[in-house]
Amino acid sequence: MKTRDLVLIALFSAIIIALGLLPPIPLGFIPVPITAQSLGVMLAGVVLGAKRGTLAVLLTILIAAIGLPVLSGGRGGLSIFYTPTTGYLIGWIAAAFVTGYLSERLVNRDQTALVQGVGFFLASVIGGVAVLYAFGITYLGFAAGIGFTKAFIGSMAFIPGDVLKAVLAALAGRAVMAGYPLLPQRA
Repeated sequence: MKTRDLVLIALFSAIIIALGLLPPIPLGFIPVPITAQSLGVMLAGVVLGAKRGTLAVLLTILIAAIGLPVLSGGRGGLSIFYTPTTGYLIGWIAAAFVTGYLSERLVNRDQTALVQGVGFFLASVIGGVAVLYAFGITYLGFAAGIGFTKAFIGSMAFIPGDVLKAVLAALAGRAVMAGYPLLPQRA
């Protein structure tokens, strides 16, 4: 791995952590708050690709696990793995990988700006929403003892915000591709 790769991984881990400074918004009817950090996960996949995006998320989770309060709401330490939201946290890893993988396959520099934007959006929705929800809802239903169906229905309140995050990730991915040609290929 090159120094540039390490710097980009650390940078996107820092972006995910910085998005955790925005206060979480509790919904009350489900023990999972609305946070901005899933946007950082989408951005890592879209901009860095599968390998580096996943490593950025793993670095963030490692930093949180050793006790630094880098997750939304100032959470950190091994206790983050013993909450109903743990499935979403573990889902970040798969979400970044799938988002990055799909971005690498769906988007290239020869496409028009619209096609690139749509490709980044699809990658973000599939990876950053569908895959993340698959992990999060499954674990939430089990850990909170509310069952999959209730967890699924409760999580639907997050869809509009997460689709908006996917739009922002797509716009950012397109802007980086157009405006920063020195960024190495995402693969």
